[in-house]
Amino acid sequence: MSTNKKIPLRKCVATGDMHPKKSMIRVVRSKEGEVSVDVTGKKSGRGAYVSKTEAAVEIARKKNILDRQLEAKVPNEVYEELLTLIRRESIL
Repeated sequence: MSTNKKIPLRKCVATGDMHPKKSMIRVVRSKEGEVSVDVTGKKSGRGAYVSKTEAAVEIARKKNILDRQLEAKVPNEVYEELLTLIRRESIL
C-alpha cells in the first residue's frame, strides 16, 4: 500500500489556478470584519487564497476579487503586505 499523502489544493481567487495550499497566501476576514494576511494559514474566519505572484495580487486588486470573496472592503495595506511577502520570498 502506498502512503503518499494527498496534497491539499486551493484555487487562486484571481487566476482560477489550482495550487498546493503551501504555495498560496491566505487572506482572511475575521468575525469582526477585519481583513488581514494569514501567513500561518490557521487564523479563524473566512479565507481566500491568492497565488504567490505579483500578477495575481494585482488582478485581485484591480477587480476587487478579495472584496467580493471575503464580503468586506480590503484595505490597500493588505495588498501591499501581499506584494512585500511575494517579493521577499522571490529574493530568498
